Amino acid sequence: MKNIKDCNYTSSQYIALIFCRVLIGWHFLYEGIVKLMNPNWSAKAFLMDSNGLFKSLFFEMAQNKISLHLVDILNQWGLILIGLGLMIGLFSRLSSILGVVMLGLFYLSHPPIIGANYLLPSEGSYLIVNKNLIELASLVVIYLFPTSQTIGVDRFIFNRYR
Repeated sequence: MKNIKDCNYTSSQYIALIFCRVLIGWHFLYEGIVKLMNPNWSAKAFLMDSNGLFKSLFFEMAQNKISLHLVDILNQWGLILIGLGLMIGLFSRLSSILGVVMLGLFYLSHPPIIGANYLLPSEGSYLIVNKNLIELASLVVIYLFPTSQTIGVDRFIFNRYR
């Protein structure tokens, strides 16, 4: 794979990729901090509101105290660490992959399909494509264009041994 420094991208294209990485990082970080700061927050209501093909899997996670506690911790700290990684460009490729996994799980638990009704309010009406899927696709782009190896902490880690 070609390094982004070796590609002929314009400065605007490069800045747009970095801007996208930082914005998604901010979204993850903020969501994680809000959940961490709220002592009453739990993923239980979200999991119990699941629909679609994997509904029973998410129900089981919500009904088992140990798995629910693990889901809560992984959700809070996963969002925070992924967000920090993307914002400062630290292990941003790993952060992108983990972000894709988290968003994929969010998408699978609440797929925007015809006939699926959710108790939790949504920002709008979606069919197949929702904000989770768009953010997931954006993280795939960020993974494929590792801007953090030029502007980010990854630059100092991965370029040190080249």
